[in-house]
Amino acid sequence: MYHPYFRGKQYELITIRETAELLAEAGFTPIIEPVREQMSGLKKALQEICDAGGQAIVIVNPQIGDHSHDGASIVELLQEEFDDRENLIYGLLLTEEMTVADVISLCEDFEEKDLAFIHAGFADGRALADETADFDQVKTSVFLEDFCGKLYQRHFADHENKILVRDGFQQRRNRDHPDAPEFFSDLHATYELENMTGFGDYLIVGDDYRESGGPAYTVAIHLTYIDYDKDEEMHIRHFKSDRQDTPKDPAGKFAEALEKLISLLNGPNSKYIETSAIEEFRDLHRRGHYPGLGYVKKLSMKHHIETLAEYFEEDD
Repeated sequence: MYHPYFRGKQYELITIRETAELLAEAGFTPIIEPVREQMSGLKKALQEICDAGGQAIVIVNPQIGDHSHDGASIVELLQEEFDDRENLIYGLLLTEEMTVADVISLCEDFEEKDLAFIHAGFADGRALADETADFDQVKTSVFLEDFCGKLYQRHFADHENKILVRDGFQQRRNRDHPDAPEFFSDLHATYELENMTGFGDYLIVGDDYRESGGPAYTVAIHLTYIDYDKDEEMHIRHFKSDRQDTPKDPAGKFAEALEKLISLLNGPNSKYIETSAIEEFRDLHRRGHYPGLGYVKKLSMKHHIETLAEYFEEDD
């Protein structure tokens, strides 16, 4: 069903750890593209997923970050620590630089494992589908929508699991985000109309990978919600600090943004459900505490997952 796409930064891996039970209970399967050389955070996240009885797709050939030229340490971790667990699927990221022979070689390297093709710009879908038609271990195709259209997707229609990943987060400077709510996605409600068995997104981070965020001239809290008055579309609001001219006082700026969030939550027009992440935002407001921008992003990601879990629980 839902496949949140994570880059393996610290707070993204912590988000996975803290939501592992919820992900498993909801039938959500995170996709993880490790980007950090240090493996301890990834190991802890995967252990939590396995212990909760959940599933994850781990990309073994990342194209960004510390492992962009060699995913050997990722494979080593999976083989040494999780070889006896069936919870983990090896994800093969298929980019425009790769050939059919390259993909076949990767499949042969992991012929005993369940595999997922992550379609991210690979050019010759027809040839790849023909050459791998008898590869029983390839059960899943994940289509990154910005890189592959309908004509490409149809070549893999026979795969058991077909996931469409769409980036709903508009990349801008924080100060340039609108104050009013904006459309995020309807894929949670329409993925079956796309002939998919599931869907995914990049949460409130977006697909635009950056090693570090730089100084925060504007602090923003990005929070999604389901708007039942608009055909169950998902929308997002950006709660921004008032001060935006200097990178000074991020704690004070966070307080300004948080005040706007709490004011909306306490008002008559809030459409947010009271997730555990919202409870934490309320607690931070009561205590006047600034936990750091990474922690704030973690709360927004947790809220996004909890919101979708609630949506599908109600749908059942």
